[in-house]
Amino acid sequence: MQKYRLLAPGPVTVPERVLLAMARPMIHHRSPEFLPVLEEIRENLRRLFQTTQDVLILASSGTGAMEAAVSNLVSPGDQAVVVRGGKFGERWAELCTAYGAEPICIDVEWGQAVDPSAVRKALEQNPDAKALYVQASETSTGVYHPIRELAQVVREQGNRLIVVDAISGLGVHDMPMDEWGLDVVLSGSQKSFMLPPGLAFIALSERAQAAIQESQSPRYYFDLRKVLKAQAGNQTAYTPAVSLLFGLRESLAMVFEEGLENVFRRHATLSKATRAAMRALGLKLFAPDSPSYACTAVWVPDGIDGKALTKRLRDEYGITIAGGQNQMAGKIFCVAHLGYVDRFDVITAVAAIEMLLGEMGYPVKLGEGMRAASEILKDMPAKGA
Repeated sequence: MQKYRLLAPGPVTVPERVLLAMARPMIHHRSPEFLPVLEEIRENLRRLFQTTQDVLILASSGTGAMEAAVSNLVSPGDQAVVVRGGKFGERWAELCTAYGAEPICIDVEWGQAVDPSAVRKALEQNPDAKALYVQASETSTGVYHPIRELAQVVREQGNRLIVVDAISGLGVHDMPMDEWGLDVVLSGSQKSFMLPPGLAFIALSERAQAAIQESQSPRYYFDLRKVLKAQAGNQTAYTPAVSLLFGLRESLAMVFEEGLENVFRRHATLSKATRAAMRALGLKLFAPDSPSYACTAVWVPDGIDGKALTKRLRDEYGITIAGGQNQMAGKIFCVAHLGYVDRFDVITAVAAIEMLLGEMGYPVKLGEGMRAASEILKDMPAKGA
């Protein structure tokens, strides 16, 4: 017998109590029984996003929220500054192009965070650019971009918007939307929400809500004007993913039972322990200077087949992690520690990586990585602070 462990940066493991919540009998989304469910979810989403604005719920993957953030904010011919430092930064540029907007790309070396001065320069040189599009946590590289500093730069540059893909960053890093002046923050259910894929979330500042009235881009299902109007009446614009919403209500309850500050602290500690373990094994971190707390990206050591590493971890050890994407395929691997993950999940992942690297011929001393991780994790509270 071998247990299966999912430690990729989405989809993530779904807790048992969330699975049970999703298994309850179906109800109609226009029935009185559904209204308190949606109302509770909306209130807790505002708490999680740290905003007074309504958080819009879409039945889609996170990319649906990304598309909505483009189609509702820019018109054909508009310019937008895009931070392109990974696969999902590239997606922002592709979406802008698809809707006839011109992306002004700031190309950042994969594994590095964007320099706020580069954003300031791009905005100054392109005064007609409507918005800055950026990732918080760039999942493909394990990088966290300096969102607070970027928001300050955007505020300095006049009536621009900052749009943040927080799909793997929300509920992991502390990013208070209103306090930092973020205009658009979006996320997806298959990350820290501890749900299957299928829900996307997008919150709009008052400035962004005004901007969506002006966009000339074609839109229908992702017309956020309709979603705003519907949710203002505690309804959904279209048929929602009812079972996923049952699960969402339960997963949000788990977040606030743990306490938001404790959730952020847990992710930071798990990230620190994973990085320490990889260094103890003599491995190089792919994003050493600005790591995301959602996942840790690591260079595959010389002489090791990176694609075989992730495949054997899955097939022989029952542990799914992520490999590199695009030009990093086979060159890096990524261990996730977001959502329903605790200290022993990290120790298990480290132990498996140690054992497999040794089998593959890498000179590893068994226990070194686990020891380094355990030194950090031993004082971690079992149930929050």
